[in-house]
Amino acid sequence: MTGFLVLLCVLVLVLINVPIAVALCIASVIAMLATQGVGSLPNVAIALYQGATSFPLIAIPLFILAAAIMNTTGISHRLIDFCQALVGWVRGALAQVNVLSHMFFAEISGSAVAGVAATASIIMPAMKARGYPGPFTAAVTSSTATLAIIIPPSIPMILYAVMAGTSVVQMFVAGIVPGLIASGGFMGLCYWYALRYNWPVEQVFEWGKLWSAFKHAFWALTLPVIILGGIFGGIVTATEGAALAVVASLLVGGLVYRELDWARLREAIIDGTVQTGTVMLLVAASALLGLYLTEVQLPQRIAEAMLAITQERWAILAIMNVFFLVIGMFLHSAAAIILVVPIVMPAVTAAGIDPVHFGVMVTLNLAIGQQTPPVASVLLLTCSIAKESVWDVTKANIPFIAVLLFVLLLITYVPAVTLGLVDFFYK
Repeated sequence: MTGFLVLLCVLVLVLINVPIAVALCIASVIAMLATQGVGSLPNVAIALYQGATSFPLIAIPLFILAAAIMNTTGISHRLIDFCQALVGWVRGALAQVNVLSHMFFAEISGSAVAGVAATASIIMPAMKARGYPGPFTAAVTSSTATLAIIIPPSIPMILYAVMAGTSVVQMFVAGIVPGLIASGGFMGLCYWYALRYNWPVEQVFEWGKLWSAFKHAFWALTLPVIILGGIFGGIVTATEGAALAVVASLLVGGLVYRELDWARLREAIIDGTVQTGTVMLLVAASALLGLYLTEVQLPQRIAEAMLAITQERWAILAIMNVFFLVIGMFLHSAAAIILVVPIVMPAVTAAGIDPVHFGVMVTLNLAIGQQTPPVASVLLLTCSIAKESVWDVTKANIPFIAVLLFVLLLITYVPAVTLGLVDFFYK
């Protein structure tokens, strides 16, 4: 009973606008004082420290810093130009460019918010100028940015792997096929809209233009090859791959493109530090709450209650999907993973569900949550940049959310979609 009261306390504090990390700490400390006395307080500092110093977590600030550097060095411009040369001959070309450029950026940054920040101010004005409706423009930008949650190197996947005690690299591999299916679905939907509304082709396909755009974007295109190739090839760990991403972005932005000066580097470092501080404070606070909930055995009780309802794996998977879809509507993806995953993992393990398979389900659910108000962090950021009504964009976004829901059902009940490559390479 105490564990549920603690979670209720956290929810109330969040609803009255207390920052989530602070709410987690307040509820945990009060519960420890009430049940264990003042003598438990020295454990607070230890739990906070240990929660934020796990080696795989070092990848998070490094990927955030790499994305911030890329945003200031013209890498996103070159990627968009290359995408336009590649698919500019397709009807509704700028919408296709939007999807493709977010795919490339997802393979570099691992952050949906970073993807919107990098591309939205470039691609959305161009789409509006060519007659694309504003709500559709914002919807396709917001939805395709969430590919960064599915396609490696995904920051939410790193968080999940740490919280669930599974392999970061296997999580990355498991996200490849679902990410490609979602991308293909988005591009197919954009093409259908283009035929229906007679949206324009931007240019005739020319090998010369494609070659020229490829040469200009070559070093930007090598970044995902270097980062993911090193990780999947076993040359570096995910954490070392994140450090490699920082070094590569510094070299490409500073030495090759010569667009990284001290002022831009300082801006990138400040931006990366602020984002890192937010995420890592959440991680540390969740470790404190997790310690207390484990001591009162709340995760085990939830697992027993769920298995008492049903022991059918398909039903448990359905319950988990609904649960995380609702959670994703109210919590940021990092907060949801940190707060909820340690609680439900005993039920997942007891049901015989592969933790890597479940991890892709969780991250995709939370990707959908980034598109559904009231929280909808990626959607709100996109609407702010596009200067469009959240309600209008949400209506335009429904078909794109439907694509993500289809992929979610596919990976839930056809585990080979996520585990096929993992089994091939690692088992």
